[in-house]
Amino acid sequence: MTKQEYSFETQLLHNKHKFDPNTGAVSVPVQYASTFHQPSVDKFGKFDYSRSLNPTREALEDIIADMEGGSRGLAFSSGMAAISTAFLLLSQGDHVVVTEDVYGGTFRMVTQVLTRFGIEHTFVDMTNLEEVKAAIQPNTKVLYVETPSNPLLKVTDIEAISTIAKGIGAWTFVDNTFMTPYLQRPLDLGADIVLHSATKFLGGHSDTLSGLAVVKDEELGKQLYALQNSFGAVLGVQDAWLVMRGIKTLSVRMNQSQESAKQIATYLENHPLITNVHFPGLENHPQYEIHSRQADGPGAVLSFEIENEDLFKEFVNHVELPVFAVSLGGVESILSYPAKMSHAAMPVSERQKRGISNTLLRLSVGLESPEDIINDFSNALELASRHLIKE
Repeated sequence: MTKQEYSFETQLLHNKHKFDPNTGAVSVPVQYASTFHQPSVDKFGKFDYSRSLNPTREALEDIIADMEGGSRGLAFSSGMAAISTAFLLLSQGDHVVVTEDVYGGTFRMVTQVLTRFGIEHTFVDMTNLEEVKAAIQPNTKVLYVETPSNPLLKVTDIEAISTIAKGIGAWTFVDNTFMTPYLQRPLDLGADIVLHSATKFLGGHSDTLSGLAVVKDEELGKQLYALQNSFGAVLGVQDAWLVMRGIKTLSVRMNQSQESAKQIATYLENHPLITNVHFPGLENHPQYEIHSRQADGPGAVLSFEIENEDLFKEFVNHVELPVFAVSLGGVESILSYPAKMSHAAMPVSERQKRGISNTLLRLSVGLESPEDIINDFSNALELASRHLIKE
């Protein structure tokens, strides 16, 4: 059996970095050196300075490029460093069309930083292709997709958006953090740059801050690398090693977490105190068919809305199992409050316009028993209800 015939799960472990060729160690060496000795004034080696290239970081970049089916991967100090550097491919006077309920950090970058450099933007509901087309201007250079979106789990048709972008000579950027290449491969659907907060599911253990970008076109890869090398927002070697360690268990973690997410989403959907559940694994999700076509599973993130704010606060006070925190994608379930956490950078009026209510919670499902999470939620909702009745 050749490498090309191996399953994705097998290739997570059996790639060109499965062992160190010098020692046979079954772990990529962590090379802390900042600078490298050169043979002579006329002959330089592959590595000279770690901002430009480091063997540990390069191993991760090779692995993510293979996983996404790209020609080049780049590892950054955070997801926002990867996103921001990709946006710096734009120039003054350019315009970008962006998914409306995008991650709060991306919203901040677009509205508070890019505008200072004369780069214009338009937020649209990317589930509506006609709205996307209507937002395009003569200077549009990027269509920025986040699918499923954060935090309402809206699904954008990547192939359709990529076709629109190619028709106007623009790039398609896709934030693939929620899905990972295990479940969704945007480059195969026509995207130009895939972006990840590897802090999340790729790292998988809530112990590293990291970002990744992958391109298919080699020339675009050179441009993105030149920006990375210029700005220097590169990933440290210890963090690179932690992400590579996390990737080895990606498939088993995602499989269990998303199966649990399905059970929890179904429970919440049928609970009388929950008004809305947003999860692409539910058949009543508006873009269920699109997501099923372009991804191999619904992922492990869902969001839900509680009946009213008083009940919402009491529920959060009584929940015991999930960590109540920012971020997602860890082995532990993480319950987040988008209005004051992931989307705090978005003004209240903009949040309300997008449907990000004050009773919305986002749940990243970890590796606990789904029955335990369901029992915890059930108990918290019951206690919350009792508390309000007493008052």
